[in-house]
Amino acid sequence: MTPRRIGLIPLGLALAIAGGVCAAEEIGVAEPALTEGVPGEFTFAAVVRRAAELATGPYSPDRPELPDYLSDLDYDRYRDIRFDPTQNLWRNESLPFQMNFFHRGFLSKDRVTINLIEEGQSTPVVFRHDLFNYGKNRVPDDMPGDLGYAGLRLMYPLNRDQIFDDLTVFQGASYFRALGKDLNYGLSARGLAIDTGLPSQEEFPVFREFWIRKPDADATEITLYALLDSESVAGAYRFVIRPGIETVIDVKARLFFRKSVQKLGVAPLTSMFFHGENTDRFIDDFRPEVHDSDGLLIETGYGERIWRPLVNPVGLRVSNFQVENPRSFALLQRDRDFRSYEDLEAHYQNRPSAVVEPIGDWGKGVVELVEIPSNAERYDNIGAYWIPERRTESGQEFEFEYRIRFTRDPEAGMLGGRVSSTRVGAGGTDILDSGVRKFVVDFAGETLAGLDPETPVEAVVLTTSGHVSKPVVQANPETHGQRLFFELTPDGNTPADLRAFLRHGDDVLSETWSFRWVRE
Repeated sequence: MTPRRIGLIPLGLALAIAGGVCAAEEIGVAEPALTEGVPGEFTFAAVVRRAAELATGPYSPDRPELPDYLSDLDYDRYRDIRFDPTQNLWRNESLPFQMNFFHRGFLSKDRVTINLIEEGQSTPVVFRHDLFNYGKNRVPDDMPGDLGYAGLRLMYPLNRDQIFDDLTVFQGASYFRALGKDLNYGLSARGLAIDTGLPSQEEFPVFREFWIRKPDADATEITLYALLDSESVAGAYRFVIRPGIETVIDVKARLFFRKSVQKLGVAPLTSMFFHGENTDRFIDDFRPEVHDSDGLLIETGYGERIWRPLVNPVGLRVSNFQVENPRSFALLQRDRDFRSYEDLEAHYQNRPSAVVEPIGDWGKGVVELVEIPSNAERYDNIGAYWIPERRTESGQEFEFEYRIRFTRDPEAGMLGGRVSSTRVGAGGTDILDSGVRKFVVDFAGETLAGLDPETPVEAVVLTTSGHVSKPVVQANPETHGQRLFFELTPDGNTPADLRAFLRHGDDVLSETWSFRWVRE
C-alpha cells in the first residue's frame, strides 16, 4: 500500500525572492549554466541529450543525507515548514504565473535541482534556508547551501483576478498534480510507472531536475522540462501547461532504457477509492462515500466507451483492457453531489477528473487498472496506465506524446447514456443465504432523457462465469434515465467479469458498463 504523497496537502514550502529586479546572488540564482551543448537558446534537445548520456551509466540517485533535524521530522513538523507567500518568484513582475518550492525533509529525501530559463539561458536556483519559516522546528543558521529542494509549485489566478491559486505541483518521485477552476487537489499523474502491481518491488522513477521557462507578461501557458531517472530508465520530459476552466498539460517524453522492464506503465494516473455506493461490505463511516475518483473510463480506437466502477478490494486486483490506439483513458469523479459525501472539509465533490489523450499512434497494448486494499482515505490505492505491447530492452528508446486534462466534467458535451451509479447487494429469494448478487446500474444522459416513455429499451448483459438472470430495464424518473437490474449466480469462488449496455433495436444507447465480481 502506497502512502499518499506529502504534496497532496499544500505545505507552504517555497523559495522567496524579494523585490523586483535583484542581483543574481540576492535572489538565490547562480551564474548561468551551460545549455548542455545546445548553441544559443535552451531547448528540449538539451534535456534529451542529458537523459541519453545518463542512461549509458549506472543509476546514481541524487539523495545526499539529510541532517537529523530534517530527516527525523514527522508529518506535522514537516508541514510546519512554511514560506512567506508575499515572496513568490515573479510576484513583483506582473507576470501571469508565480512559482515557489518545497523543502526537503521527512519523506522527501531526493534532492531536486531547479533551473530557470530566461532569455534562452538556463540558470540554477540555489538553496537559501532564510527564505523559509520553520515554525516550531529548531534548525541551525548554517544549514548546508547545497541542500536543494524537494519540488515546485506553479500558481495562477484560476478563480479570481489577481489572486494566485495553486495550479500545478511537482513533488515526490515523478508525481504531479494540477487543478482547473473551482477544484481541490485529488488524484495525481506520474511521469512513469514501473512494475506496478507485481510481486516484485515497484520501481519509482524520480524527476531529479527541472527547467522552467520564464513566462512573458501576456503568456497563457508555461513550459517546463524535467529529467527523469531510475534504476531501469532515464527520460526527458516536456510539459506545456495551459490553465483554465480545465487545465491542460501537453506531455512529450523520450525514454532511454538501462535495462529491460517487466511492466512499463505510460501516462500513469494515481487516485484514492475508500468506499462508495457500490461497496457491498460495511464501512464504519458517517460519510456515504469517500473517494477522489469513482471510475475508470476507456475510449477505444473504434469508439466504444467502457466504464469500470472502482472498488476498494479485500485482495489486490489487476484488470487489463486490450486496446489498440486508445482515444483516451481517464480516472473520473462523476458523482458531483455533496450529499454523496457529506464532508465539509475534504470536498470530494470538487476533486478533478483526469483524462489522458494519446497523441499519435500508440499501437497495441492494454490499459491496466490496479486496485489495492486500503483501510484509510490517506492512501492512494488506485492506479491506471497504458502498457505498450512492445517489450523494452537495454539500449532501447521510446517516445510518447499525450495530453492530460484536469477538469470537473470532461463529458459535458456527451449525449449518449453513461453510468451514473452502480449498486451491489444480496439477491435471490433468500437474501441471507443464497450467495446470489443483485446489480442495479443507473444510466443517464441527454439521449436517454429524450426517449419517448413508450420506447422499448433492452440490456445486453454478459458474464465470463456463473449465470446472470434475464435483465430488466425500466425508466428512472428521478434521473431521467434508465435503470438496469439483474442477478448473478456465481460459479463457486470463480471471479466473474460482467459487461452490460443498453440498446433500442440495433441502436446502442449507452457506454459499456464493466465490473469484476470477486467473492470476498
